[in-house]
Amino acid sequence: MTQTPKKVIVLGAGGQLGRELVASRPAGVECLPYTRSQLDVTDSEAITGILREQGAQVVINAAAYTAVDKAESEPEQAIAGNVTGPGVLATACAQAHCRLIHVSTDFVFDGAASEPYTPASVTSPLGVYGQTKRDGERAVMSALPGALIVRTGWVYSAHGSNFVKTMLRLMSEREELSVVADQVGTPTWAAGLAEVLWAFAVRPDLAGIYHWSDAGVCSWYDFAVAIQEECESRGLLNRTVPITPIAAAAYPTPARRPAYSVLDKSDTWSDLGMRGVHWRVQLRAMLEQLQESKDV
Repeated sequence: MTQTPKKVIVLGAGGQLGRELVASRPAGVECLPYTRSQLDVTDSEAITGILREQGAQVVINAAAYTAVDKAESEPEQAIAGNVTGPGVLATACAQAHCRLIHVSTDFVFDGAASEPYTPASVTSPLGVYGQTKRDGERAVMSALPGALIVRTGWVYSAHGSNFVKTMLRLMSEREELSVVADQVGTPTWAAGLAEVLWAFAVRPDLAGIYHWSDAGVCSWYDFAVAIQEECESRGLLNRTVPITPIAAAAYPTPARRPAYSVLDKSDTWSDLGMRGVHWRVQLRAMLEQLQESKDV
């Protein structure tokens, strides 16, 4: 059952996912974007006022505290952005009879699995960021049981700061690179994720937790090698630098990361009638967009 909403509020519109959501607005939908500076998701009065004023049928929440390592030393900020804010938002949406689509993360899992995580898999986050995102999911579902949560991971785009753009910069600056090879997941192009979120927006019959990333599996090392090959073929790099695979233990970070974070997307594929595109195909599409934007 599809039902195109007339008005959709996009929160976190200044981020890489938010920008793709605004850019891919379906025909006939009025997209109302709000950046972090324009709207504080922890401000109940402001959220309630905007929902009342705009009369939107759907809110897509792409706003979050995403600094994984900094969250270990800034738990209060992470809780505000990932738990308090979504809870306030869900409560306001419940009062306004407005649908909420909330974006979450693969970091709610501990990475100890050996097969893709399903939406029903037990969550066991390793650090503050994952804990706050998991608690945010619970706050959303408690306040608004009809909400829809989409977990994703390894998101990148032509905008903002992300792994692809960081690798492209380092490959042009350094003589060699070392990249973690024992953490496995699936890259997700933000534009593809935006398309999926819009597909959910027109399906008021769907609720609960879903997963989305691009198709296929790789390590960060594999991803880096592919980035170099694709960038060279497009003329974004004019040389090849050696890339050495290393263990995560050789590159310690304040926050522990799941060693395995592959998500099972079969429910999303089935319920939306969509099939994932392989991550390498999506990487090429993103690099084409990056070249066109000249943001390299």
